[in-house]
Amino acid sequence: MAYKNFKVETDSDGIALVTWDIPGRSMNVLDETSTSELDAIVKDTTADAAVKGVVITSAKEAFCAGADLSMLEGMNQAYAKVFKEQGETAANQMLFEQSRRFSQVLRSIETSGKPWAAAINGLALGGGFEITLCCHYRVAGENPKTRLGLPEVKVGLFPGAGGTQRVPRLVPPQDAMTILLKGDPVTIEKAKALNLIHAIVPAADLIKAAKDWIKGGGKAVAPWDEKGFKLPGGPVFSKAGMMMFPAGNAIYRRETYDNYPAARAIMSCVYEGLQLPIDAALRVESRYFTSVLRSKEAAAMIRSLFLSMQELNKGARRPKDVPPTKVKKIAVIGAGFMGASVGYVSARAGLDVVLIDRDQESADKGKAHAQKVIEDQIKKGRAKPDDAEKLLARITPTADYAALKDVDLVIEAVFEDRKVKAETFAKAQDYLKPDVIFASNTSTLPITSLAESFKDQGKFVGIHFFSPVEKMMLVEIIKGKNTGDVALATALDYVRQIGKTPIVVNDSRGFFANRCVGRYVAEGNEMFLEGVPPAMIENCAKMAGMPVGPLSLSDEVALDLGLKIMKATEADLGPNAINPDQKKLMVEMVEKQGRLGRKNSKGFYDYPEKGKGQKSLWPGLSALQPKQLDPDTLDVEELKQRFLVVQAVEAARTVEDHVVTDPREADVGSILGFGFAPFTGGTLSYIDFMGTKTFVELCHKLEAKYGSRFTPPKLLEEMAAKGETFYGRFAPKKVAA
Repeated sequence: MAYKNFKVETDSDGIALVTWDIPGRSMNVLDETSTSELDAIVKDTTADAAVKGVVITSAKEAFCAGADLSMLEGMNQAYAKVFKEQGETAANQMLFEQSRRFSQVLRSIETSGKPWAAAINGLALGGGFEITLCCHYRVAGENPKTRLGLPEVKVGLFPGAGGTQRVPRLVPPQDAMTILLKGDPVTIEKAKALNLIHAIVPAADLIKAAKDWIKGGGKAVAPWDEKGFKLPGGPVFSKAGMMMFPAGNAIYRRETYDNYPAARAIMSCVYEGLQLPIDAALRVESRYFTSVLRSKEAAAMIRSLFLSMQELNKGARRPKDVPPTKVKKIAVIGAGFMGASVGYVSARAGLDVVLIDRDQESADKGKAHAQKVIEDQIKKGRAKPDDAEKLLARITPTADYAALKDVDLVIEAVFEDRKVKAETFAKAQDYLKPDVIFASNTSTLPITSLAESFKDQGKFVGIHFFSPVEKMMLVEIIKGKNTGDVALATALDYVRQIGKTPIVVNDSRGFFANRCVGRYVAEGNEMFLEGVPPAMIENCAKMAGMPVGPLSLSDEVALDLGLKIMKATEADLGPNAINPDQKKLMVEMVEKQGRLGRKNSKGFYDYPEKGKGQKSLWPGLSALQPKQLDPDTLDVEELKQRFLVVQAVEAARTVEDHVVTDPREADVGSILGFGFAPFTGGTLSYIDFMGTKTFVELCHKLEAKYGSRFTPPKLLEEMAAKGETFYGRFAPKKVAA
């Protein structure tokens, strides 16, 4: 029988080689066709007496990147249709049967009576890795890039085709829970040490090794189907089990604040499933998977963290009529922490980098930063010594602006001051070749006004990196009023070249990310001035889903920088543009107390010397509060809401102001840029999934109590009246794969 996504060849020894190769795709993904065809292959090979065993592999560089999540979106749409036409019970049953189908196909491999071997030739993630787990033997070809794992929890799901049952039957419970709850892929060496795979062989011998195992009498029985099978960590109610599960539950609560239904379901699946025979355990897993698939958290996270992010990374916002550009050499002017980090990530991506500063010593310091970062990577086993040699050879530190003459892109990363930036532009322009694109890495200053100091404003664009640049995946591309399409396209191509996710925003003070996160930090300050205990401010923010509390974030950014931005805003827009009480607090902290944040080891927190304990809230904070409220009288839910609502309202204002024109960028940008509660899907999805009408009512309630920062913009009022959503009203155009 001919298949679309698989090729099946049986050799003279009776071993069927099943090669997965979806036409027209660079990677195999689990879609409807692959599932149906795999089901048919299992039935055919099981029924064919001439087939003695089966080897499954891939013709691509990777084995499988996981499930096609747009297929899951389709399942949810089908669920909504059946729900409307036949009711909830029928819809639930339909979704259960559909979501269980792949799990049943994999179980049929395990129980086919024929030995199956997985020949893993590259990356195997999610459902792809689950296919290998149901095979009786797993062998991987030597490849430093190969990673194996189950990352579904990162998009609001969990492995629903046996992953939560097979992994803890192979691996000790603590390791199993780490694999399932963190979702981080592992190397093949780590996988072998954990018993997730049986062998690693040279890539050229991969298929032979898999076939040899079958020829050598490989057993067609999974360990858990053997009589007398014992769990690697002992039974759930053993001494070891009782040490693991209650502690695991506490760690889960500490890490997630119970905001992620998928993480909770993983805990339940493992705990319940390990007390049952495998078939009953797989049914339990499928029931939880059906429930999680219907959750708004899964829908929101799949949309933003998978589909939208994929579309933006493919260039959803790139001007279509500009030919592709490839940046080969860049210059970074300003070799301080930010500029040095931009130089490092560019060199890491294979670009040549000129690092310019006011003198040679400052430029050399910038290169030394890159050396320190790569040396840390080598110590952690994430890079090799020759990687460092190659990377550092690409970075040229200098004080001579003449080095700009042959670069394709210049990124200015000097001090956040109009005058200093204007002087830099003037100095650089004499050396630039005619077609070079010039970018400013400013975090707040409007690009249009900065471009006034530049000769050709069409070639001037904003490229806003987030700190720390090495870790933060988001980059904001800011279009000034006169930024041309070539400048925009070049900036987007460059950001994609260095492996980061770009969003395009129109010009405004603070752009998108800093406008929203500024509201978050300011709300923490407001609560502080109201008398809310500082520890409660920090903990409620984390309970709401933010990665760090607002006081901690202020310290990381630097309190003196916050004060400078406040003063610059006041100078540009007048005293009404800032909160005088917050300014007074910052003046007290910075100018009177000398507390600048983490950078001088004292801000809202006290920071011990490296390796000597954890940071702790500064005991002197209470003396700076006008009053202190009794924590038992405060509404925790309301404090949590304030943190999310104040940012979401600002995101809605950026849409009304035409700063953001595509809801995908607001959502992806808010999660990657400042960690807005990922389970909500981002700032605009938070509004959409709550319902615009409900959100506006909540805004008015908070506005009456706390003031105009919660006032919904006119756009939101209109949308609430019409029952509209952001993804309905501003439906993004899809990009072809």
